[in-house]
Amino acid sequence: MKISLLQQMYKDVLVGIPLAKESHHYTSLLNLCVEQSPEDESCNWMHLPSTNGGIRSHQDTDMADAVVPTTDDISNRFANMKSSFCPREVMLLQLTLIEMMVAKAASQEIEFSTRQKYCEIFVLLLKEAKIDSKLICLLDSCDRLLSHMASRSLASLVCFQLKEENVLNVTWLTFSLKTVSGFPGNTQVAECLWTLTTVIKEILKDKVLPKAGILKKLLAPLDPVLEGFYNSILFHHFVSHHYTSPYSEAANNLISFIDLLEALLSSRIELELPLRCQRVLFLKVSYVLNLISSSIHYLIQKKFIMLLKKCVLYKSREDTKSGSLFLQNPSLYEDMLVLSNAVLRDVNLTWLNQIPLSEKYSYFGGSEAALGDDTQGSSDQTVLRALSLVVLKALEFKFQNSATEAEIKEDFQSSMSQLLMFWRSHLKDSPQSHPVVHHCEWLSLIFIEQDDDMWEAAKALLLIYLKFDRLRHDAPDRLSQKEEETWNFLTHANGYNPHCIFLFFLEKIAFDSTVLLDFLISSETCFLEYLVRYLKLLREDWHQFVDVCNHFDTKHGTFKSISSVKPPHQENQSCMTDESLQSACCEPEPQTPISLASSHNCLVFTAEQGDNEVAESNQSSSLICADSTSLLGSLQGLVNYDSSEDSELESDGKECLANTTQVPLNNQAERRIRETGCSYTDDKENALKSTGLPLKQKGSNSSSCLTCMASSDNTIPLRIMLYKSTKCLEELQNAIFRLQRRNLFPYNPSALLKLLSHIEKISKNMNLQ
Repeated sequence: MKISLLQQMYKDVLVGIPLAKESHHYTSLLNLCVEQSPEDESCNWMHLPSTNGGIRSHQDTDMADAVVPTTDDISNRFANMKSSFCPREVMLLQLTLIEMMVAKAASQEIEFSTRQKYCEIFVLLLKEAKIDSKLICLLDSCDRLLSHMASRSLASLVCFQLKEENVLNVTWLTFSLKTVSGFPGNTQVAECLWTLTTVIKEILKDKVLPKAGILKKLLAPLDPVLEGFYNSILFHHFVSHHYTSPYSEAANNLISFIDLLEALLSSRIELELPLRCQRVLFLKVSYVLNLISSSIHYLIQKKFIMLLKKCVLYKSREDTKSGSLFLQNPSLYEDMLVLSNAVLRDVNLTWLNQIPLSEKYSYFGGSEAALGDDTQGSSDQTVLRALSLVVLKALEFKFQNSATEAEIKEDFQSSMSQLLMFWRSHLKDSPQSHPVVHHCEWLSLIFIEQDDDMWEAAKALLLIYLKFDRLRHDAPDRLSQKEEETWNFLTHANGYNPHCIFLFFLEKIAFDSTVLLDFLISSETCFLEYLVRYLKLLREDWHQFVDVCNHFDTKHGTFKSISSVKPPHQENQSCMTDESLQSACCEPEPQTPISLASSHNCLVFTAEQGDNEVAESNQSSSLICADSTSLLGSLQGLVNYDSSEDSELESDGKECLANTTQVPLNNQAERRIRETGCSYTDDKENALKSTGLPLKQKGSNSSSCLTCMASSDNTIPLRIMLYKSTKCLEELQNAIFRLQRRNLFPYNPSALLKLLSHIEKISKNMNLQ
């Protein structure tokens, strides 16, 4: 009879029909039939009611008093009952109804009178039926489905009281304090942590609730207990062999705690002064780093690594929400500095090499790859990217807050050397790919499949480069040409030359400007911030960009297309130039620290050589480390920065980002933008003529992208990379302009267009020369 009434109630609640009977009637229907142990209010064990018409047999009573029923006992007992009379089915329906009614009571789409009725029922359930105590008893049930549903219902009721009555459930709070402080003896830790995590997430999802006050009321009583639990589970009581299986009780407790730490991290932004439990992950991150390199199960290692990734990206999210809050929050500054120092210290102690990245992936329906799958033997790319991003963001934060070049130079080279070796050891080269011989290419190879991570990593390296460059220019003594060459050498040796990184990425996307447009209109990446900063650098560092483009051409042997046979004197001249460049860049001053990677001749742009290309190998093996005057002397002074209103040094890009705030787009708007922006095609052909010379794009006097420089013997070396890259930026500029003109761009791109226009102007001026 009760099951039929509950089924009818479920249908009424589901469709939003007002409950006609009095509240006590529905309270009796929802009241759980759980018999608590009178000796223990925390309900370490519970009984389900008998199904013999409400009368237990003598044998059942003796068994209940003697032992706690096991999972098999309960399963066998329930298997012999009809589902309509099964107490388990009744209880699951009751728990489902409680959770559903809480959600309906918070919905503004439900009539006020109906929501008020639900609230009256909850008040009766909590005050008269003591439903919270019964739910806590069910948390320790041997039936895992009952335990999980009880945890969800309990979290819903705790949230209901916080939102509607602004009170914290005392019964649940007492249970949580006792359970967490009783670790490792208490067996209900995972369920307790899961409930707390759910409550925090529900509060953060609410758009109307005053989150700061509610979170403080929730977390303040638990603050000291949670910090002690952090120390206990991660250090004092940690035994790694208990965590080698993901199905053990110890592993379940640890996984639930990782989820709680993630929720605490997300909740931190809501409080002006974060609680200790919200900071403990930063301040004691060494415990987590030690666990990651221990013998725990790979699933737990991966969850910790992904949690660290959220930590290093937390500043970005906080800045996005509240602008300069990071600068106003000394505790966050301190926490990020502690985390960065700890990560870099362990990285320099070969911490990365102690992390065995799994070669198995998670597949739908199983954990093994299908036969013939070529992913076997390769590392987990998701974890590889996450670890790499943790190290790069730690480097960025530490060095942005360092005062002198000496403070950061040696540590940076050491950390980057470890990271480069880590990449080389875990990235599996496909048979079709060429060997990676230039360190700046690793970034695009590692992150090309994850857009948001790729641009976070690229931005981190760009900011590090700008920091070094600013310190060099602020030095009282003017740098000599030898020091400039050494500086250029190290930017490539450590894989953070911004021009190389950008050009390698353009190569990977085949110079497709529509891909860049997709990144710009997406709210999921920081590409806008990266591009603005890079374009500002490109405006001031154009000659280095041209130098890098020329060596990309040398790498691919594009000078070979000028003529099939070179004049002897020109060939000798080219060899001499390359030898002088190699000598200049490979013999830095002895006292200058050189990274480990740079000592292995890994900086050479190497052309893929066939039998007919050996003769030109010397010409294609020099790096771009020499000063630009030795190769592009005629380019000096081509760009008059003083004549531009934007000629001042602007490395931070703040004013350009001020009026380009991105806003999320719906799918329809984003698709419309892409269709409009991607429909652009040049009226002129983009291909090169058979002679190797490109067609002019905008008339006879405005070949905007291709740069040609006549030599003494009237031979014109082609700059294909310079042509393709600047043409890609020009196409991007045109697409943005068209979208802006039709009011289809999601934010004001005026500052970005101004920078792109300035780059186009520099390129045209160079062509006219």
